[in-house]
Order: sequence, then C-alpha cells, then structure tokens
Amino acid sequence: MPVTPSSEVTSVLWEPISSVVLGLVLSWVALRSLPGRLPSARAVFVTGALGSLFGAYLTHSTVGPGHVLAIPVGAVLVGAVTLSLLIRPRGRRPVRSVTAQ
Repeated sequence: MPVTPSSEVTSVLWEPISSVVLGLVLSWVALRSLPGRLPSARAVFVTGALGSLFGAYLTHSTVGPGHVLAIPVGAVLVGAVTLSLLIRPRGRRPVRSVTAQ
C-alpha cells in the first residue's frame, strides 16, 4: 500500500469541509439578503451545502488536485447557482395556465 503525502491527506480532508462551510455561509447571506423569497431556512442551508459540495467535487474532477483557489471558487459558483433555483418571484402570485383550472 503506497504512502500518501501528508499534504494530499490534508487536502482530501479540507476540501469537502471548506466547501460545505462556504455553502452554509452563502446560504446565510442568501437568507439575509432575500427575505421572503426563499423557502424554509432548512431547505436553503441543505441546498447551499450540497450544491457547494457538488461544486467542489465537479471542480476537483475537472481541474485535478493541487488547485488551491480553483476548487473553492468552483464550489461557491455551483452553490450560488443551486441556491438561485430556489428564489421565488417577487410579490406576484403564480400565474396558472388555462388548462390547469
């Protein structure tokens, strides 16, 4: 069994932890800046954390290991896109189609 360098082990531990923390911070900012336009706080926090974790995985798979700044940036970008899918329209009631009535 090959011995892995300690920096690689540290990277394997800190990449997912830091991406989840960044996703939670991003979720908190979204809840504070868009009150009333997002679903429950629990759904927002879970979506932000999982979106950022997926973003870190996707970025790590794309650029490879050793890109210290690219992986958190990718995590935040994918987390922000995932959170943007939760935003509701501002103050308007949803329009129902004629066939749905």
